[in-house]
Amino acid sequence: MCQFCVQHGDGKAWYLQAENYAFDLSRDLERRGYVIDFVRNFDGNRARLLTGVEVLERAPDNVERAVKGRITKRMQGHHFGQPVPIEECERIFDFATSIVRLPCVCRTYAGKAERGYCLAVTAVPMDDTLADAFEGFDMGPDISRLESMSADEAMTLLRQCEREGLMHSVWTFITPFIGAICNCDLPSGCMAMQLTVAHDVKIMWRGEHVATMAEERCTSCGSCVEICPFGAIEVTDSEEAVALRQGDCWGCGVCRAACEQGAISLVPRLSIPAVADLW
Repeated sequence: MCQFCVQHGDGKAWYLQAENYAFDLSRDLERRGYVIDFVRNFDGNRARLLTGVEVLERAPDNVERAVKGRITKRMQGHHFGQPVPIEECERIFDFATSIVRLPCVCRTYAGKAERGYCLAVTAVPMDDTLADAFEGFDMGPDISRLESMSADEAMTLLRQCEREGLMHSVWTFITPFIGAICNCDLPSGCMAMQLTVAHDVKIMWRGEHVATMAEERCTSCGSCVEICPFGAIEVTDSEEAVALRQGDCWGCGVCRAACEQGAISLVPRLSIPAVADLW
C-alpha cells in the first residue's frame, strides 16, 4: 500500500477519503495562498527546477540521488500526485462536488495547445481563489469564464481525455488537501511526468492498480502500445504479440480504454507480488 494511503487514508485509497477535500479555502488562508502562488509563479518555478535538475544530473551519482531525494520529500508535503483510473475519478466527484474547468499551466508554459483539461475539485466552491490565482493569466481560456461543470460533464471530458491517451491524476496543494484532477501525458508538457519519468525526481506516486493482459483476447493490434503514457507496453521482436511490462505500469488504465477486445483490465497493485512494492 502506498505511503499516502497509510498516512492519509487510514489504510484505504487516500484520494477517496472525503476529509481530504473538505477544506474551505476562504478560511484556510495557508492553502489559499499556496494555490495562488502555485499558479502565478508556475512559469518561473518550472524553469528554475528543470534547469537545476539538468545541472544536478551532471553531479556525482551520490550527490544526485541525495538532492533528488530531498526534493521528493519536500514535494510530498506540498504538491504531490497519483494516477487514478476513471471509475475512481467518478467516485471522487461524488464528494468533491465543486468541479471547475481550468486552463493547464503545464501546457501553457511548455508552449503546447491549451485544451482546458485540468479540473479544480473541492468539496466547497473556491471561485474567488481561482479568480485570484489566474488574474492576469493571458493565455488559454478567458479566465472570467472559468467553467463550472457537473459530474456528468466532467466524466464526458475525462472519457475524451482517455481517447487521447491522457492519464488522470489527483494532486495535493499542501498535502493531504486534494485540489485538482489533471489529464496529461509527457508530450503535453506535464511537469510532473517530466520530473518523475524523465528525470527520476519523484513527485508522483504510482497508482493503486496495475494493468494485466488476457493474452487469449489480444489480437496484437497495437492500440495499447501507441497510447500508453508510460511506455509500459511494447511489440515483441516477432511483431506477432504485444507484451505488458507490469513493472513499468503506473495503473492509469488508459491502455484498457484503448483495447477494443477487452484484453486489458486493472487489478489492485498489492495483488501482484512482483510489483506490490513499486510506488
